[in-house]
Amino acid sequence: MENKYIHRVKVTGVNSCRFILAAAFIFSGFVKAVDPMGTQYKIEDYLTAFHLIDWVPSFFPLVGSILLSCAEFTIGALLFLGIRRKISTYGAFFLMLFMTPLTLYLAIFDPVSDCGCFGDALVLSNWATFGKNVVLLIASFFTFRYRRVMFRFYTLKTEWMVSLYTVCYIFCVAMYCYYYLPIIDFRPYHIGADFHKGRAIPENVETSEYETVFILEKDGEKRTFSLDNYPDSTWTYVGRKLKQTKKGYEPPMADFSIMDAETRLDITEEIISDSIYTFLLVSYRLDIADDSNIDLINEIYDYSIEEGYNFYALTTSVEDDIEVWCDKTGAEYPFTFGDDIVLKTMIRSNPGLLLIKDGIIYNKWSHNDLPDEFDLSARLEELPLGEIALYKKDQSRSVIMGYCIPLLLIFLFDVTLIRREPKKKKEKLVENDVLENK
Repeated sequence: MENKYIHRVKVTGVNSCRFILAAAFIFSGFVKAVDPMGTQYKIEDYLTAFHLIDWVPSFFPLVGSILLSCAEFTIGALLFLGIRRKISTYGAFFLMLFMTPLTLYLAIFDPVSDCGCFGDALVLSNWATFGKNVVLLIASFFTFRYRRVMFRFYTLKTEWMVSLYTVCYIFCVAMYCYYYLPIIDFRPYHIGADFHKGRAIPENVETSEYETVFILEKDGEKRTFSLDNYPDSTWTYVGRKLKQTKKGYEPPMADFSIMDAETRLDITEEIISDSIYTFLLVSYRLDIADDSNIDLINEIYDYSIEEGYNFYALTTSVEDDIEVWCDKTGAEYPFTFGDDIVLKTMIRSNPGLLLIKDGIIYNKWSHNDLPDEFDLSARLEELPLGEIALYKKDQSRSVIMGYCIPLLLIFLFDVTLIRREPKKKKEKLVENDVLENK
């Protein structure tokens, strides 16, 4: 017979572990679901680091992104509500059993800069991520081992509804954010962001220091060299990258720059300081960009010319890809170059459209949600589109309510009808016994 005190400690400990796990999994799954393309890019980074990118189909990173977000959020929600206890505790334990050694490898060898477990909402170092995963692994083991003492919020008769709704909800969130744009934007280039402030360095702060590292190849072997040990001409130049030598303050938009494709001049300040509206068509790779809405893009360009606004295409594609894009789409707008990672960060759509003025981001559109001729029926100064679309910046309240309100309704149904049935049956039996004894 288990001691009551020990049992109480076990119940308290296991349920505490369960809520810690639930919070981590819900948060992790949710931030991945609202930014499925960001998670896709992170999975691609992993596959590239482990030399697996050429071994998987091109759709795998995106599908993996959506499935991972759905799995994490669902496991977290089931743990929090105390339903489907076997599935949720098994899922949490084995997921942490996989993630913990993986993050230890990342911490030691640093193949990717951060694990991306919480997306752009909370960026942790690889060692911090490993420490967090060790704690969650221990919590998942105790929750898995003693799952029977977890108390539940729903009865067995209604838990299937909660489970089904949870899966459908998070899947729909992920698909909506993929088709349009993230409903909550955790990145520096959100609506309302100021490029001037995002690129500024405060006074009296130490900045990061870098050195240029050159990548060269010889006999199929690639190695990195600095200026001090640059090899002889038998090595073939492959590329170069910046290596951080000292960690310091880095502005969130430090890498943002725009270079004119024809003159090769930096026109960043010219664009972000312009008091005239500027449309930026962003496509980090034109060769894989979606051209299904190209007519709308061309109409927006024509509109900008007629009304005296600026319009630039911002890409990292080579000139051959730009020529192919122009031939295929009839594009007449000027092209500029930017950093690959920055363009992916600016907008989760390929292509996507930004509207900026005085260095402030007024609006962002996916290529699936571009403004049409009815939206652009007058000058931007006279239209709602010409105002900062803060309503798009953070829609977290409505999204959270979209999950919690149905759960509350199911809970009320569970309490008022399902849980009262056994009581009614018991009262009926007592009433029958009384009648029989009269």
